[in-house]
Amino acid sequence: MTKHFTAAVLTAVVGLSAGSAFAGAGKDDAIAMVKKAVATIKADGADKTYPVISDKAGPFVKDDLYVVVYQLDGKVLAHGANAKFIGKDMIDAQDVDGKLYVKERVELAAKQPSFWQDYKFVNPVSKKVEPKEMYCERVDDTAVCAGVYKQ
Repeated sequence: MTKHFTAAVLTAVVGLSAGSAFAGAGKDDAIAMVKKAVATIKADGADKTYPVISDKAGPFVKDDLYVVVYQLDGKVLAHGANAKFIGKDMIDAQDVDGKLYVKERVELAAKQPSFWQDYKFVNPVSKKVEPKEMYCERVDDTAVCAGVYKQ
């Protein structure tokens, strides 16, 4: 009986550990991170904040959650997961389903102060294309965004 109990406890612990390792961020985490980024941009200015947002070891990157800032013309101004995107015009970027997700995102940002958007993107942790929900807030002529991967 003790052997079965020990095996059951080990299975539960391993299962819980694996579950928490892959749980990822939630919608509330994305909203909080965007609000923190927006507040920092407003307080410290874009020139000072964008490099901090783009720092993988900084406060705007946590596991698979990171901030991205777009000009409303589709140019990436800051990117917490991939600095290679900074300065690039991503207006024509498509997800695996052909969705022009950046074009849609900046169009939504031009029309409303905050929103959620669905698309598919490579998860920087799993390295797989996964469904993602992006939360964005407009700040002047930019969209400040962070997204969560759907589990």
